[in-house]
Amino acid sequence: MSVVPFGMTGSGPVRPVPARRGSRLALPVVLGLLALPLITAAHHSRPAPYGDHVSVHARVDPGAADPGLRTRGRAVEAYDGQTGRPRWTYKREGARPLALLPAPEHAIALWDDGLVTDTVRTDGSAVRWHRAVPGSAAWLRTPAARGAAGVLNRLDPRGRMLAVVTPRRIAAYRSADGDLRWVLPAEPGCAFEPARSVRHRGALMVAQPCGDAAAPWTSQLIAVDDLGRIVPGRTPLGNELPGGAPGDAGTRAEKELASHR
Repeated sequence: MSVVPFGMTGSGPVRPVPARRGSRLALPVVLGLLALPLITAAHHSRPAPYGDHVSVHARVDPGAADPGLRTRGRAVEAYDGQTGRPRWTYKREGARPLALLPAPEHAIALWDDGLVTDTVRTDGSAVRWHRAVPGSAAWLRTPAARGAAGVLNRLDPRGRMLAVVTPRRIAAYRSADGDLRWVLPAEPGCAFEPARSVRHRGALMVAQPCGDAAAPWTSQLIAVDDLGRIVPGRTPLGNELPGGAPGDAGTRAEKELASHR
């Protein structure tokens, strides 16, 4: 009995039948078509960043005036100043707006989870930026926060710079992009009181009471502007966007308040 090697017959080697090219290409195509609905569904089911939900209620003509702003329930609402009709609303899942700071083209809001947001005020077309204020969420939910009174402040007349005042620190952000420009921590044993703040000319005055009764009153009142704390001889950094004009930081450094005596 003769033995025929594997792959051989009595008449010669057995050649495998080549698969059709069309069959090899069809399988990936079919699999891709089957997966497409799953990919699309996954895309639509992704949660919005930071739980954002912006609803636009009215078309806005070019050049329209900035709408009014108010909180209504758990939403920030922009409304037409003449008709009172809502123009857009902005909600965040699991959060409630506590304070609003209107500025030209900006709708800045503080939420009870310690997040600060800036929405395009005219038409609500985008939420420009989100910034978390460290260690503020628990404090904002207490009576000591006084409903977030004084937490949001303009640092210049046009609202190009924003101050966020909490007991531990004052942080300044550039409104255009939310860039953190400077931070001023409270002195040891002291705490800022946002509700006890007032504007004086171009400066924001913030109370900083201290536990030490012997501390001088001058250490319990802080003056800041868009360039930082107002002190004699300071050399602050500019706050313009990259590539923008340097501004007049050098000339304004000591003009807002008289020097200490």
